[in-house]
Amino acid sequence: MGITRVNVKIKNPAEPNRVWEGPFLVDTGAIDCLVPRQYLEAIGLEPKGHRTYSLADGSAITMDVTVGEIEFMDETVGGTIVYAEGDAEPLLGVTALESAGVEVDPHNQTLNKLPFVRLRGFRL
Repeated sequence: MGITRVNVKIKNPAEPNRVWEGPFLVDTGAIDCLVPRQYLEAIGLEPKGHRTYSLADGSAITMDVTVGEIEFMDETVGGTIVYAEGDAEPLLGVTALESAGVEVDPHNQTLNKLPFVRLRGFRL
């Protein structure tokens, strides 16, 4: 599988003019998004709690989390953002991708907007 990156804006919902923007690695193995702490603090986001995550090597780590607006590919979704330390590469997790109606094409290393967002279980 190839590496896919996309430019993402993280916004403070309480102060939408406070934005951090940068390239994110698309990580379909990650549920939530991950952003270095200094960027989240710079736009006024504060931790809302902690969550324990399982890492690729099987170990567990507890990290601070917050909520924010995640904007990419002309879509804005709300989501959980994990506070990373140091110079960690920002990650765009699968929850934001699915919420925005975007799928990953690993062969072409691209993101594709679906013609609709899935809403299963709903009946008219």
